[in-house]
Amino acid sequence: MIAAIVAAAGSGERFGAPIPKALIQLGDRTLLEHAVSSLSAVVDQIVVTAPAGFEDQIRSLVGDAVTVVTGGATRSDSVRAGLAAISDAEFVLVHDAARALATRELAASVVAALKSGDVAVVPALPVVDTLQNVGADGYVVNAVDRAPLRRIQTPQGFSYSVLNAIHQGAQDATDDSTLALNAGHKVRVIAGEERALKITTPSDLATALTFLGDATTFSTGVGVDAHAFGEGRELWLAGLHWPDEVGVDGHSDGDVAAHAICDALFAATGLGDLGSNFGTSRPEYAGASGVTLLKETLSIISKGRYSISHVSVQIIGNRPRIGARRAEAIATLSQALGGAEVAILATTTDGMGLTGEGKGIAAIASALVIKNA
Repeated sequence: MIAAIVAAAGSGERFGAPIPKALIQLGDRTLLEHAVSSLSAVVDQIVVTAPAGFEDQIRSLVGDAVTVVTGGATRSDSVRAGLAAISDAEFVLVHDAARALATRELAASVVAALKSGDVAVVPALPVVDTLQNVGADGYVVNAVDRAPLRRIQTPQGFSYSVLNAIHQGAQDATDDSTLALNAGHKVRVIAGEERALKITTPSDLATALTFLGDATTFSTGVGVDAHAFGEGRELWLAGLHWPDEVGVDGHSDGDVAAHAICDALFAATGLGDLGSNFGTSRPEYAGASGVTLLKETLSIISKGRYSISHVSVQIIGNRPRIGARRAEAIATLSQALGGAEVAILATTTDGMGLTGEGKGIAAIASALVIKNA
């Protein structure tokens, strides 16, 4: 039997996302779903190591055929947790969910090398940049011969006995081949893939999108919303309740940031607008929260085979002050949109108009969406 462990317990901190990196959207699927899909045609069992608290969400994404366990504080801890869920395997592949676009052919090549007798196999690419050692003073010390150097990728493959043995200790490493090498095992290197890049930053995600080719097309939309303040109303803005602030009039809760985002998404997808989908002709949405409308909007555009790449919203008004709760608002909006990347800005209009005169609040949003084949 061939098993695979998908390391997906990493945070999205370096990416700047409020959700685990494995749950970031790449085209029509999350990074994790891409990774699992490529492995499923090659291995008999897949174990995903999930961030604590996200196990159920990941189970709903990958289905019952995939085992989901709670990952550890380090990558090696997560691999050990995955190993504990595997039994009776001859070979095990260890793959990073962040290398979402590694192909099934690459995984099959790793398995083929294992079946030929190697106990540790890694895909890798040559180093193409000039390399130099630089001293503490900022000057070059010497050049490094790049010819024998390689950029190591995943999935990496091991005999079960070797992988289990190298993870018996408490040591940690950035990849498993290093542990195998330190334990005295020979590590076979095979040709890697440019598309198996590690997605760590937004620019990496943009690069990864280029590998999806004609399967995706992009479109943008802009949405605007404004409401006047209304005495006796609670203020809801960017999915948050703002106590001690006067709310705004409206059919729903009057969350201008959420409403502007909804309209931006509808404009980008051509699937109506806020009024046609949730207006006064739809009494079930009377008093609905902005978060509810965002979730409904996500459902509508997802059925139209669109996914969200990025959303930005600028809130315009003298109050409330957004800065102190910006991170909380971003997390709330992103969660309502299935983990999409969200940016929030705030400004005033220097005393001019509805917002500048303190009579109300407004928002302008833009959305970048992907049409999936």
